[in-house]
Amino acid sequence: MTNKGFTTQLIHADRQLNTIEHGGVHTSTTQSVLFNFDRAQDLIDVFQGKQAGHVYSRSSSGAVTALQNMLNQLEGGVGALCFSTGMAAIASTLFSLIRAGDHIIVSRFLFGNSRSFMNTLADLGVQISFVDVTDVRCIEALYQPNTKMVFCETIANPVTQVSDCEAIGRFCQEKNIVFMLDTTMTPCYIFDAKKVHASLLVSSLTKYVGGHGNVLGGAVVDSGLYDWQTFSNIHAEYRVADTSQWGLTQIKKRGLRDIGATLSPDSASRLSIGLETLALRMSRACDNALQLATWLNSHEKVDKVYYPGLADHPQHFIARSLFSEFGAILSIELAPDADPCVFLDRLQLVLCATHLGDTRTLALPVASTIYYENGPDGRADMGIAENLIRISVGIEDIDDLIADFEQGLNAQ
Repeated sequence: MTNKGFTTQLIHADRQLNTIEHGGVHTSTTQSVLFNFDRAQDLIDVFQGKQAGHVYSRSSSGAVTALQNMLNQLEGGVGALCFSTGMAAIASTLFSLIRAGDHIIVSRFLFGNSRSFMNTLADLGVQISFVDVTDVRCIEALYQPNTKMVFCETIANPVTQVSDCEAIGRFCQEKNIVFMLDTTMTPCYIFDAKKVHASLLVSSLTKYVGGHGNVLGGAVVDSGLYDWQTFSNIHAEYRVADTSQWGLTQIKKRGLRDIGATLSPDSASRLSIGLETLALRMSRACDNALQLATWLNSHEKVDKVYYPGLADHPQHFIARSLFSEFGAILSIELAPDADPCVFLDRLQLVLCATHLGDTRTLALPVASTIYYENGPDGRADMGIAENLIRISVGIEDIDDLIADFEQGLNAQ
């Protein structure tokens, strides 16, 4: 099926990749926590990894496995794991692979919750260096013998800084360290993470994969490009015959199983269905975002527009080399005399909500909400102005979106 178009693959992936009963086109879900075995030896063999199967739904279930198979095929990886949220995927992966005394180089533009978790790791004895990831030279300058990983996002939320992913990937190859990349803003439809030699791809499935604001989920995919035999933190019990699975096995055992951030079968089913229309929704949202950003960039009531698709964006040419589309997130700074709350309250079509990747266009004041805990100095370090408004562009008709923003801005 690899020679088929992207959406064709998505539409038929479930029934072609997974075992489905009674001719269904979607993997069935089960609400059972436990799974019965007629032979005790079969239960033992599944527990010991000698036989495929499910023993307890905290660790695995049919619907979740089906979704993992689809995500892995799309990314061309060697395996995938799903979690209850995107933050659960990030936290479980890092808790599983990183130890006290290790050093991680991290984007200083990292999303607020992810950055907060890095502070938690620091409290546990992990050395964290926050850095400008738009220039690989900044990363190179921070490398030290105990550096185990570089972690960044493709496009930062909310100021849209674009990581120099190709150069970072080359650097991580040279130093033989893990390149963990958050691809939430740039799903596989617009970005091929293997081309930049990313090792682990993490994402919030809640966003563009689910796409409708009705389900939470997260995932990590192993691209197969990192040699886990060289990673000293893999425990002896997970160093089994298939070396490509060492990393994922440890994440599954020490992260998913032990921490327990399990994706429910019902959520997995909803995400699988949302995945089918990823390309259609993403294409429309990205096209809307480019048109809206261009229009806002010429409006007298808008001081600044942050969107990688604009020619004056600092990483515009990096974005052009990495992505087939520029994403559907943009942010704006209003003119100094404009009140962000008054503007947002005037919008009639756009929802004021803390979410992104939805079919609906959403907007919120950044500094006073999702980045409030970072404080003024922390926000300044991430390039977040106090009057910044983040906009997640949906799939509405573009003329309606522009009309709504126009009436909202003209009311200032």
